[in-house]
Parts: sequence; C-alpha cells; structure tokens
Amino acid sequence: MPLPHADRPIASAPGHWVLARAGKRVLRPGGAALSAAMLSHAGLAGADVVELAPGLGRTAAEIIKDHPASYTAIDRDPDAARRVAAVVGDLGTVRQGEAADTGLDDDSADVVVGEAMLTMQGDKGKAAIVAEAARVLRPGGRYAIHELGVTPDDIDEEYYTQLRRDLARSIHVNARPMTAAAWKELMENAGLVVDWVDTAPMALLKVGRNIRDEGVGGFLRIARNVAADKALRRRVQEMSRTFKRYEKDMVSIALVAHKPAA
Repeated sequence: MPLPHADRPIASAPGHWVLARAGKRVLRPGGAALSAAMLSHAGLAGADVVELAPGLGRTAAEIIKDHPASYTAIDRDPDAARRVAAVVGDLGTVRQGEAADTGLDDDSADVVVGEAMLTMQGDKGKAAIVAEAARVLRPGGRYAIHELGVTPDDIDEEYYTQLRRDLARSIHVNARPMTAAAWKELMENAGLVVDWVDTAPMALLKVGRNIRDEGVGGFLRIARNVAADKALRRRVQEMSRTFKRYEKDMVSIALVAHKPAA
C-alpha cells in the first residue's frame, strides 16, 4: 500500500513522509510516550472518538486498544485513509475529508484527537480546525492534541521568525510551532477549557528516542534504509541539522481541553 506523497521526489516531499519512507513509524514530535500520556488523559474507553489526520494509523491502533464505543478517522489523503482503514478494520470508520470541515454532526463525539497537524497550519487554519473540533464535541467532551512547541513563552519574535523559516525550508512544510501560552490561547478562543498540558524534548531523530519508539530492529531498518539511499540520507541529515540547531528552542507539547456545558 503506497505511502502518502510516494509519487513525489524525496528532495521535495514533506519531511514526515520522508521519514515514513525511511521506515519510521512513530512520527509524532514527542514520540510514543507523549502520545500515550495524552491518550491516558483523554478518556477513551466507551467514548465516541474522532481522530483528525491519523497518518499511518499508529495512534489509531492505540485508541482501538482502549475499547472506545466508536472510532471515526478523517483524513484528506486517500492513501493515508486506506492505511488507517487497514489498521482499524471493522472496529472503526475512516472517511476522506477535511479536518476543518469533517461533515460530522454537532455534539456527536466525546473525544477528538489530533497530532502533528495543527502545527502545519497558519493561524486561520489552526483556528478553523479547533473550532470544528469544538463543534463536534458534546458538552464535557475532550480535545486532545500533540504538536510542536517553542520555548520560552516570551521567545524573541525575530529569532522565532528565523526558526520558523529554517524549519519550513528543512521539512518542506510551512510549519508554525507555537509557545505553550499560544497553544492554550488557541483552545480557549474556541471556548474550550485546558485541563492538562505536558511537554517532552523534540527528539524525533535522536538515536535513543528512535530505539524506544521503533525498537532495535526498527531502528536498524531505518538506519539501513537511510544509508542505502543518497537522496533520503541528504534529507534526513538536513532535518537533523535544523533540529539540532534549535533543540533548546523546540519542544513537543500535548494538551487536553474540554468543552464546557452550555
């Protein structure tokens, strides 16, 4: 089954799908541990769960393990949608659609999950997706996100702009990570109440993180794939240099917020 953007040259493909081509399966900035912590605070068991842009379906598999009442995924990419459908089988439903316009009913979900997708949106796109999540949540429902952050909250604006530009050039996506304060404000502007926040190092390409997330065999598979493909190696090295340059400024951040009763 083809990966999303498999038809694009490695030199121009989005960074997360380049890493997927290398064999990486955990593509979230905070790794599997931060995803697990987020899900543990989301209250999945017996809930109607919606996941936005589920990617390879790694988090979908973890959600299904918690026995939700229902699982619905929304992904704009047909290849990603097919992959997630294969992961969840008859335990969930996968629809091709937009995160900002899911077509789901008002007040129809107990939990909405989204990882590493708001970061890729501009301010208007972020706000539209969060507003859509708030719309489909029932009162008391939770919105759980896992994204890329920057620190500190009072980061120098000029330096932050340079960080954003360098990151966008490296991963070939117009990524816009935000401070913890800005992520909280984004939720609150949609009428949500933030209940839990946690951060982790942005160690997506670190050896230790990859061994923990992918296992020794998975790490060795990735290393072999990167070593054998010059274009792939060049892209991974480029991303690694950017992540290293800004490693003190970038973090992974997860939040869970709830929709208050009317």
